This record gives sequence, C-alpha cells and structure tokens, in this order.
Amino acid sequence: MKSTAEILRETKAASPALAWVDGETKNRALLRMADRLIGEKDALLAANAEDVAAAAERLGGVMTDRLRLTEARINAMAEGIRTVAALPDPVGAVLERTERPNGLRIEKISVPMGVIGIIYESRPNVTSDAAALAVKAGSAAVLRGGREAFKSNGAIVKALRMGLSDAGLDPALIGFVEDTDRASSREMMEAAGLIDLLIPRGGAGLIRACVENAKVPCIQTGVGICTVYVDGEADIDMALSIVENAKTSRPSVCNAEEVLLVHRDIAPSFLPALAKRLRDDRAAAGLIPVEFRVDPSAAPFIDGTPAGDGDFDTEFLDYILAVKAVGSVEEAVEHIAVHSTGHSEAIVTNNPETADFFVSRVDAAAVYVNASTRFTDGGEFGLGCEMGISTQKLGARGPMGLRELTSYKYVIRGNGQVRG
Repeated sequence: MKSTAEILRETKAASPALAWVDGETKNRALLRMADRLIGEKDALLAANAEDVAAAAERLGGVMTDRLRLTEARINAMAEGIRTVAALPDPVGAVLERTERPNGLRIEKISVPMGVIGIIYESRPNVTSDAAALAVKAGSAAVLRGGREAFKSNGAIVKALRMGLSDAGLDPALIGFVEDTDRASSREMMEAAGLIDLLIPRGGAGLIRACVENAKVPCIQTGVGICTVYVDGEADIDMALSIVENAKTSRPSVCNAEEVLLVHRDIAPSFLPALAKRLRDDRAAAGLIPVEFRVDPSAAPFIDGTPAGDGDFDTEFLDYILAVKAVGSVEEAVEHIAVHSTGHSEAIVTNNPETADFFVSRVDAAAVYVNASTRFTDGGEFGLGCEMGISTQKLGARGPMGLRELTSYKYVIRGNGQVRG
C-alpha cells in the first residue's frame, strides 16, 4: 500500500502536464473513462456488493442506498462523464478584457487549479464525478473516499485510470488514497504545496474538521438543512407534490427537505392531507412512511413525535421531517435565518410579492419559488456533474461545476509602458 504522502507527490508531479492539454485530448480521455466504466461494470458491481454486505449491519437502509451501485447507476455515472466532455473547455477562456488609457491591454484568463483534493463519504458516484470534472478543468485529483465504499471506489478509479491511459494521459492524474484512517484526511488537510484546493463532501463533522484544520484552501460543501415554506396563498396540490418530492425522492442527499414550515391559516387543512400522503398512503403502498417531528405550533393539526431542541437544526438524511406552523412569510424567513445552513430553501405561493420578499430576504446558495429543493444539482443546473454544493459565500457558491474548479490570472500586454 502506498502512503498518502507518496500518492500526493505522484499526483502533484503529474498535474503540470495536464494543465495545458488541449480540449480535444481531454474530451477523448473523458470518453475513454466513460467507456471503461461500462466495460468494467461487472468488476464494479462485484466490488460494491462486498462493500454493501460489509456495511449492511452498520448502516440503515437509506444510508446503504447511498452506497449501492446498480447497472443503472453505473450507466448514469458514465453518462455524467460524457456530459462533462460535451461542455465547453473552461481553461484559457477570457473572462474579462479591458484596455487602459495608457494602452495596456489586460485580460483575465481562466487557468487550472493544479491539484484538487476531495474527501468524501459513502457515495461511489462522487469518485467518477470528481475525477471527470477535475480532468476537464485541467487539474489532477486526489480522491479520499470513506471506508464503507473503499472497494467500490478502488474499482472505479482503476477503470478511470484505464481510460486515461487509453487516451495517452498519465493515470497518476487520478490519485486514490488507500488509507481510510482519519490520519489520511488530516494529511490531506495539511498538504500545503501538494494540494491547491480541498473539497470535503460529507456530514457536518467532516466539513467542520476541514474548516478547522485545513492548511490548504478549503471549500465548505454539503450540509443541507433545507426548508420548504408553504405560504397561506399556496396551491395546495402543488405544495403537497413539492414537499413529497423534496422529502421522499431521495432523503439521503443534501438537497432533500428536512424542515417544513406551513402558514397557520392553511395548517388545519394542509397538514392532515400531508400526513395522509407521506405517512398513511406510503405505508399502505409498502413504502417507508415519513416520521414527523412536530413543533407545538403544528401539533393540533398533525400527529407525530414532539420536536426536540435540535430537530430544526438536524440534517436527518432519512424519512424524517421537522414541521412547524408560522404566522407569516416574515416569520418563515426569520426561522430560516436562525436554522439554515445556507444550502437550498423554497417557498410555495401564488402571491408574487410574497415570493419576491422570500427570494430577497433568504440567504442561501439556492432559493426556489414553487419548485422542489431537489433540483440543487450540477446536472439539473446544466453544469454536467458537480464537485459538490458550496454553502459558503467567498468564491464558489451552489453547485460547483467546471467554472468553479478553475482559477484565473491576469495577462497584461504592452508596448513599452513604464509606471511614473
């Protein structure tokens, strides 16, 4: 087993050769990577089956679903890479151009980061997404997945490296950390000079550890306490569909709804209808029913477990929804300001003025009007796959696609100018 330090040095040494590879070569490599994922499908599924079997006793059903690969998911991973290949090359793009009165011509040009480190947890598709985006952006990637997905990630990386070799590129451009102890994460956080950008994708503990300990530039991603506010002037059927999708379509992801706020004028009719749809009807259909953590303001209208002190500050990643009734959009905005992680927030309303107030006052990377929070995703935003969802304000914010994975430099052209 190679040490983390060895892998970091190898990836760093390989990265300069990719920085100015032409777009056609990078696209050819990406297409070969996608082909290799499909070609190695049986090996991927076999490795994943071992991971799932080992984790089944420790992880719940929802978290195991995050870990599981299927033929359809592998096909989607490959298609995600092909989508990235079809996007414009971000490297070398002129972002701004100006000419000064003294004749200096100044251009702001997009350039690769260098080496992008990604620390992530139990979703194997992140392996292919991250590698594809890094290669297209002209950067090498060092991938450090979780212990529970180690064999799956290793099989995916092996296939991706085959694709790089098929296209004549160095397979060391995708580094894979083989040590899953916490020490390897800390080593990446402290790898000044070897990693140019560190992106953690996982729970609050991982994000906090990176922010507190990283000695390299770090982007905060992922933790999503996403709220849907159903206004008093909402279309009830629309609101029920949006809440159902935001909560139940895939509750284990960061853009899933965790909190429901309902205007108290419609709470007596809306909340019983919601309970029937998300709990009773799902149970009758053999699906996992949603558990409601109910604030006293909503308790007269919906049965559930009394909400605890932390329930409105918890990313459940499960079929659990914290519910509260509020008296106005202003109260909803105040609640979000206190409890939000700045990921994705939504309002359902037919009142344009109420919607505009919500959009202008809510501080989050993505703010929705009459749509599910589940759309906060690089693919859904037309960015191809994503490196993560940034919840910070400095630099990248929201889904991180190719543009967010590049830096820039200024190129100044003159004809002998000197400064007086």
